[in-house]
Amino acid sequence: MLSRRKLLQGIAASTGAAFGAPLATERVLASPIGNATPKRIVFFMQNQGFDPATCIPAGMKNSGSLAKANLPEPISALEPYKERLHIINGLHGLHTSPSHSAFFGALGGYRGSDGVPPSASTIDYELSKALPETSLPHLCIGMDSIENMKTKPTIATLSASGAGQPIFMHSNPNHLYQMLYGGISSGDIRKQHEARSSVFSQVEMLAAMKGRTLPASEQQRYGQYVQGFKDVNGLRTRLDTVADHLRKFAPAVDERYTKPEFETDWHDCLLDLGISALTSGITNTLTIGSGRGEIFGAWKGLGIEQQGHNLGHMAQPDNPIWVKIRQYNSRMLVRIMEKLESVPEGNGSMMDNTLIVYTSNNADKQHTNGANWPVMLLGNLDGAFKSGCFTQLDGKRPINALYTSLLRAAGQNVDSFNMDEKAAKKFDEGTGPLKEVLV
Repeated sequence: MLSRRKLLQGIAASTGAAFGAPLATERVLASPIGNATPKRIVFFMQNQGFDPATCIPAGMKNSGSLAKANLPEPISALEPYKERLHIINGLHGLHTSPSHSAFFGALGGYRGSDGVPPSASTIDYELSKALPETSLPHLCIGMDSIENMKTKPTIATLSASGAGQPIFMHSNPNHLYQMLYGGISSGDIRKQHEARSSVFSQVEMLAAMKGRTLPASEQQRYGQYVQGFKDVNGLRTRLDTVADHLRKFAPAVDERYTKPEFETDWHDCLLDLGISALTSGITNTLTIGSGRGEIFGAWKGLGIEQQGHNLGHMAQPDNPIWVKIRQYNSRMLVRIMEKLESVPEGNGSMMDNTLIVYTSNNADKQHTNGANWPVMLLGNLDGAFKSGCFTQLDGKRPINALYTSLLRAAGQNVDSFNMDEKAAKKFDEGTGPLKEVLV
């Protein structure tokens, strides 16, 4: 059982790494100054690997258009959205040593391992800084078995704001709902929100007082802990100022939250909250960890009794279990796109200014060396990325090159991401972003 101290530390750590600037009073105002287009990015990370055979149309060996291709059964839900889809095969992550998972290295483009802290920031965090400022620049949600989500409602394995600075995923939708919408709720949710707010305010004050008495060597580390509570309280204040606006976007709370039959009930609730955070303008960067970056995960709500590590030892192509999981993921991607498509923005919709990146935190399969790291892109981020196509690369460029491309599209004039000259000589036979994906 989690102690209150550990729970508070987890909350403080998760918020301290992610919260930022004030939220605009209307969603359309949560955009860059001037005439720049608002942009947002979603990362969907499935554990246990992403076998290319589950996404590449049969017979496609070379790069080309998807217009006349039939998508494989696992991603068939995306068939109506082929013009928005870009399937990429042939990137590598050899330098991340993924095996069971690359953990922070999957989004960081560096060596990662179980229990090893991040050695640098991850691409999702860096993009959250480059994109328009919002109240919560970066939101991470993690989906797992119901037992794991209850006993470990926050966990950090995929995202980081810097070396040794993990960002926590939220896995209990009740806690996340309170954090985002407690101030506009009523009944028990409102009472719990107010009680937590009072406790956090007191903890911040007491912690700040205690910190001043510590030795100088301990003050910096303790200061991060205190800052976490300042950020929690600051977020609550900022969201309270736009309560009327948020009421338009808050999901309805039903028994899936309080009495989930299966873990997929909570998965769906978490996705609803993530989507609402995007459409309301609370955040512009959403990271979804299906399996939470580890070797576990469960999908009993899909009729799948097997769970955890065993799933990683099953071949994915033509496997009915993995077909169900990948179809479920594809339906989630469709839900995100449909909702964003329904919200007007500029001369189009929010989806026109969004990019969804779907891949795995350990390349193509369990126990992989990372030689092939398939990725699917959905959307084009206001015309920055090519879509409606399949790109076959030669395996000589790392995932870092894709991340460099994302930063370029977000307006950052960079030629590399988390790869110094020495590493590039060994693992990257090209330079700069991927010309094959950018317009």
